[in-house]
Amino acid sequence: MMQCFHFMIEPAKNITARLKMLLSLESRKRAKNEKRESLDENQLFIMELARDLNRVCLRSEVLQNIWNQEDIWPIPLCRAFILDWASVLESKKRPMQTDGWPEISEVRERDLFSEQDVKNAKGTIVNWTKDLRAQPEQSVWPGEAVALVLSDLQAAWRNGRTPNLLTAMELLMWVLLTQGLDKEAIPKQWLIWKQRTQKIGAVRYIPHSVWDWISNAAVEISLDLDTANPDLLISSDEKRMRCGFVRKEVPNYHQRFDGWWCATGVEGFDSGRHYWEVEVGERDFRLGVAKESALRKGFKSLNTNTGYLTLRLERGTELKALTVPFTALPPGLIPRKVAVYLDYERGQLSFYDVDSRSHIYTYNESFNEKLFPLFGTTEFKDLVIKSPGGKNHCLCSSLCLWG
Repeated sequence: MMQCFHFMIEPAKNITARLKMLLSLESRKRAKNEKRESLDENQLFIMELARDLNRVCLRSEVLQNIWNQEDIWPIPLCRAFILDWASVLESKKRPMQTDGWPEISEVRERDLFSEQDVKNAKGTIVNWTKDLRAQPEQSVWPGEAVALVLSDLQAAWRNGRTPNLLTAMELLMWVLLTQGLDKEAIPKQWLIWKQRTQKIGAVRYIPHSVWDWISNAAVEISLDLDTANPDLLISSDEKRMRCGFVRKEVPNYHQRFDGWWCATGVEGFDSGRHYWEVEVGERDFRLGVAKESALRKGFKSLNTNTGYLTLRLERGTELKALTVPFTALPPGLIPRKVAVYLDYERGQLSFYDVDSRSHIYTYNESFNEKLFPLFGTTEFKDLVIKSPGGKNHCLCSSLCLWG
């Protein structure tokens, strides 16, 4: 008798389980539709664009997180993306640079664009996607370099290191826009382009392979004692500096700072790529480069008008790029370890937060003279230049007094 009940109960259990699964799927589908209905039209536009890119490009599964509504961007970010990429598509109609990338047009403040401008920008992108939809599915290979970056971005987004997958969208847009060019160079070109079009906080997470490319330009930097302000204490290995309590008697060379507490590196650069890291902790600092012709005497402002391209932290909370007038930077960009990256030929000097591998600020200029790494402090604790592979030495002869 019990066996008969068993044969009746088991099918009933299966039916119940299936009903629960169907109800769950229906519930999720309803929730997804409700979520979609609550989205702004600009957010929906980004989702559809992600679907179009994913359909055409191989190894682009990361974009499914966008059109499946797992990665929903804030409305201002969607709007900015639409405006920026419509501008890029328009620039493709103009003559190309020698590297095959579009010329960068003059960037307008996004707040100055009207809703009609956004509508027109969408029209430009829609016209481009019409040709995209004519291509066979999974017909575009992005290149191994981009494919690796896409995997990195997927993991970084899942781990919360990057707030969204905007970079993945941008890289695949560049893949489709620059077909026929060197795909392996796209991630590097993408970073250069981002830093040229968005000087402040352009990238929240720089992918591993791109970061390696930057940091592989690491150089050994030593402080030049002949330029150091007499109030500064410099370590024996010329990697650490801090303010002292007694002004030293030293020769008054023309290249020596006698006002601001600064020093330059021994070697200046007039070509190539160069990268160095500085540990600043929670202390005020001034970092960047000084042009060879820049005046170093007195307390004249060390800004772009006087030959200095620098980042400065004051009072622990005020981060500035010393342009004219100065450019205030968000407090969220304040770093504890700074990477400085000079690309002389491309005219870029960039600053990064080493710990988060994020972009802080970029100066874009045409360089025509030697540039010297610049270091400044107002603190009685060490500012430390990190060696590419070596160990730095403290100023203290025995147990470190400064921690």
